[in-house]
Amino acid sequence: MVSDGRIGDVVLEVKDLQTYFVTRWGVTKAVDGVSFHLRKGETLGIVGESGSGKSVTVSSVMRLIPSPPGHIVGGEILLEGENLLDLSEGDMNKVRGDKIAMILQDPMTALNPVFDIEDQVAEALKIHEGLRGTTLKETVIDMLRKVKIPAPATRMKDYPHQLSGGMRQRVVGAIGISCNPSVLIADEPTTSLDATIQAQYLNLLRDLQEDTGVGIIFITHDFGIVAKMCDRVAVMYAGKIVEQGDVREIFNNPLHPYTEALIRSVPKMEENVERLYAIPGNPPNVTNRPSGCNFQPDCDKDNPNPDCALLEPILQEESPGHWVAYCAACFDTHGCKWFPRAL
Repeated sequence: MVSDGRIGDVVLEVKDLQTYFVTRWGVTKAVDGVSFHLRKGETLGIVGESGSGKSVTVSSVMRLIPSPPGHIVGGEILLEGENLLDLSEGDMNKVRGDKIAMILQDPMTALNPVFDIEDQVAEALKIHEGLRGTTLKETVIDMLRKVKIPAPATRMKDYPHQLSGGMRQRVVGAIGISCNPSVLIADEPTTSLDATIQAQYLNLLRDLQEDTGVGIIFITHDFGIVAKMCDRVAVMYAGKIVEQGDVREIFNNPLHPYTEALIRSVPKMEENVERLYAIPGNPPNVTNRPSGCNFQPDCDKDNPNPDCALLEPILQEESPGHWVAYCAACFDTHGCKWFPRAL
């Protein structure tokens, strides 16, 4: 995790982002009013269950939403002050891989099986940096060396199927950092890795950030990884951010019941329990969301309030930098264990 002294100015700011999918069953509000920012040298974790809108959010930032059926219907995505939603597709192609890059979850689908590693790492360098010949080859070797691939001059002649899963993920990382982007999006990059290789890869990302100052958005469903990697965290549920703040603050003082439930779901070595905690129920259908608080059907708080099903949560700043989507019913009434400020 980068120390505060190394974190610089805001490089990416997302404001009220809305991404909807039009289907035969109705309009799916996959991302519905999401806002966050990322500073240089900072790691922002976006955490939540599958289907909460994490990957759609970052795909929207990259302008990679398939249309149809997907549409970015509102908001702003400011990269170094420039709204990416105002760019043409040609101009956006100049930004992807250069100013903003992405490490995908599955390296076997991210890498082309019919091209060797040298060709695939070199592609962005040719397009964005204009490198050719010996300079290009030496830069590819240097990128592979940065991600700690042994004998890079030899391994760059290999094809993806000749590398292990951890090596392939390192290659995808080399492609991501090859043009020294301002923002690197890592979409669950350790999901397919075993625990040892996962730890090595997380250390590698931290080292690359120390060297380049890149801002990282780390998508995950694992709060354990958030604790290791991130400076700040945004918790997503049903297409919305329900809590956002400094990692230590969120762990020490979770204010939203969903955040608290996610933290409780992380196994703890010191505890001897017969059964791990599981969040009750299922995430809501984003095509037909319940009224009021999205989490209220599955909330197991001590004193449920019937108005939770009627009133929309309001995102408020509880303390400097710590935002939470208060359930209006809980905030306005007494007796709720989640929001003691309302007592």
